Amino acid sequence: MAKWGQGDPRWIVEERADATNVNNWHWTERDATSWSKRKLKEVLEGLVVEGEAGRCEIGDLKHVEGEASCNSRKGKLIFFYEWNLRLSWKGTVKESGEKHKGSVEIPNLSEENEVDDTEINVSKKKGEGDVLKDLMRTEGTTKVREALRDYLKALKTEFTLGMILPTKAPVGQEPATERKPSGSTAQDSVTPQSLDMVGVKIPTVRIHMREVFNSPADELYSIFTKKELVQKFSKCPAVIEAEKGGKLQMFEGCVSGEYTELVPSQRIVLKWRCRSWPDEHYATVALNFQDLAAQSELELECKGVPVSHEESTRQCWKKQYFEEIHILLQQAKDNME
Repeated sequence: MAKWGQGDPRWIVEERADATNVNNWHWTERDATSWSKRKLKEVLEGLVVEGEAGRCEIGDLKHVEGEASCNSRKGKLIFFYEWNLRLSWKGTVKESGEKHKGSVEIPNLSEENEVDDTEINVSKKKGEGDVLKDLMRTEGTTKVREALRDYLKALKTEFTLGMILPTKAPVGQEPATERKPSGSTAQDSVTPQSLDMVGVKIPTVRIHMREVFNSPADELYSIFTKKELVQKFSKCPAVIEAEKGGKLQMFEGCVSGEYTELVPSQRIVLKWRCRSWPDEHYATVALNFQDLAAQSELELECKGVPVSHEESTRQCWKKQYFEEIHILLQQAKDNME
């Protein structure tokens, strides 16, 4: 059994008698079925389809049968999913005001077919109103395909957070050279550090991001420290003990940690990790809040991120935190108007 510096550098075993699959180099699998059912409801239910003929809205996901999973092997992710879905829809004819109902069936959404080739069948209950059926067959089908793409994108990014574990660079090889910021609106950049060791011996990087929110700093601070608000933007049950030494758990256990410093409306510091990082390895996350009139700027510094998790961690904060918080704030504003 190889140790550090011996054999394949991706198989990391430091004096471990149990020969655990430390680096997910061997086949590992995560069941995505329950998560997928919730995500499919989220992206499909409530879709609105409008046209000259009238207006339709997709209702409940009446039937969802199938399964999904994500597997990692030798640092690669492999997805399996197969779904049989049936949705209800209802609509109103623009000229007559007549109301009609029907269903949308997706008999085989799977990795074997592209979304554009996936069969989508639209039906309507007896009676007039074929103009709405035609609307659903054209514009409605397009909307449904877009929602299915959103589900698959989330499956391959959001659900897989932490599945690919870090690798050890070969002896004498330096970590990746500095990369330029991506140019995104979040103004994020990644600065490698030469073997910044945290928890266990792995190469790590520091991630630095800034984001402006349409919210005062005290309100934004609350979104990170109040359980009900965390659960709203994360769309999952959470453990939030916002005090020094208090525990943190989000995204069905994919993210966990501990609050180490809290300065109300100004600063939060966390021990933070993804579930599939090496045991006991934590990054240090500092969140600094600054008021900008009616807005606030959040500065994030995340030290000790495993090199191979650089991109997934950045996407986690951008997609699962920042973008969802923007949506939550907008919803709160709309409800007040």
